[in-house]
Amino acid sequence: MIAMRSLIGEAPVPAAVPVLAAVRATHHRGLDRLVFEFRGGLPEHHAASYVKCLVADGTGETVAVAGDAILRLRLFNACGGGASGAAACGATRSTYALPAIIQVVEAGSAGSVLTFGVGLAKRVRYRMYTLNNPSRVVVDFPTPYWTVNARVRFLDTPREPRTATVSRPVIPPSVARGALQRLFAGPTREEQAAGLRFTDSHATGFSKLKIRGGVAHVHLTGDVRSDGATFTVADEITATLKRFPAIRWVKIYDADGRTERPAGRTDSIPECLEPGGTSSWRRAHLSGHATGLKRIRRLSTAIRAR
Repeated sequence: MIAMRSLIGEAPVPAAVPVLAAVRATHHRGLDRLVFEFRGGLPEHHAASYVKCLVADGTGETVAVAGDAILRLRLFNACGGGASGAAACGATRSTYALPAIIQVVEAGSAGSVLTFGVGLAKRVRYRMYTLNNPSRVVVDFPTPYWTVNARVRFLDTPREPRTATVSRPVIPPSVARGALQRLFAGPTREEQAAGLRFTDSHATGFSKLKIRGGVAHVHLTGDVRSDGATFTVADEITATLKRFPAIRWVKIYDADGRTERPAGRTDSIPECLEPGGTSSWRRAHLSGHATGLKRIRRLSTAIRAR
């Protein structure tokens, strides 16, 4: 009797796919080094390029990344330690207190392709290469520039609503802007373990920062809202910026450019960051709903008049 498999041939054995085991970043003399370590060999191919924004695989949604430059990095024929590379790293985003690397964000995995965004303090020429034993994809970012330490304030959950100060390297002369970038990147993994948290109040970042006559004007992005909380992103922004001698007052605006006290030398927040405030998106939705009701009432009145 002829064995069936001799007629149809041996079924092909799928090749093992490298598994992402760890993502880490450290500073070396003259550069920041980002390492993706794999089990089971190296990815089949890797590629990187600077992008204006990071787009999530599968959904096509924009993923917020803190930094003045975003490097998109793709690892082909590889998978994460769990459902995604984030499972191997422990989080979808990791923050670093380094001169160049601000944040590494996982943007999903589709078709055995892992995508990451690297938020950088400055756009620089990078070097990407591989190493063996263990298998690693490495990206080096030169840091030939001077940095100064800025103090950033995060919510200290063991002492809530108090904040705690951490130090971050920023590139002068835009030290206040650099401090805000580091704030929106959030605490490092070690700082999170100590109880520090970034309360973003649904803000995805800030579009501009202007300082005039001792007043800092911060314009937020995203569907900003307090969700009824008394501690919001405004508290962290204000505490961070008032560390600078040139800033005495802080005015914070929502995505529509609104704040409660736009004039004068006073602090100000948008209505949406008050405990009972409504986000700009919600206001627009309610306004549209109210306009629709008015039109229905006018139409009903006109019909009855006939």
